[in-house]
Amino acid sequence: MSRLPIAVLISGGGTTLRNLIEKQKSGDLDVDFRVVISSRVDALGLRIASEAGIPTRVIRKRDFRDANDHSSAVFRAIRDVGAELVVMGGYLEHLLIPIDFENRVLNIHPSLIPAFCGKGMYGLRVHEAAVRFGVKITGCTVHWVDNEYDHGPIVLQQACDVLPDDTPETLQKRVFALECQALPTAIKQIASTWPKTIAKTPVNPPSL
Repeated sequence: MSRLPIAVLISGGGTTLRNLIEKQKSGDLDVDFRVVISSRVDALGLRIASEAGIPTRVIRKRDFRDANDHSSAVFRAIRDVGAELVVMGGYLEHLLIPIDFENRVLNIHPSLIPAFCGKGMYGLRVHEAAVRFGVKITGCTVHWVDNEYDHGPIVLQQACDVLPDDTPETLQKRVFALECQALPTAIKQIASTWPKTIAKTPVNPPSL
């Protein structure tokens, strides 16, 4: 069985990417990393990708006239390498999803959607909101990406308690440990039935 070809989108330190690479190297994740695309030229995740022998691209939203042009460039790069699944690993840009990649772009968010999500809710901000609001349970959500922030169909969720003495920083660490389990699990579920669960990219994919 061939490995599921994937592209990973990043914006920062690449901790999610590193986790996926480690899972693949250990034989626990049957994927083929075709490209890592960063929204920033200084993203540390680019070094992680290069050290793992994964091709990299930098595609900055500010270099394009509008959101459609930016999205077209990103997905053109993804199609060029034959990736069938796109994984957002700490990708902070809002990206429009073309028709041929609907339900083929995964994201992981550090809360139990629909709580603490949407525009501007990322990183430590999510955990600050959870602690401030006083919730007793939080976690992470793997979901398909659509054209709204943190909105697409949920693939899976994992939960943990919010402890009385939690700070945003301690909570972030505990939720990230869940993320390191949840995202590979979701990808494995998809890979186990690929290509049946992922429609093939059309020869002439529609424009945005």
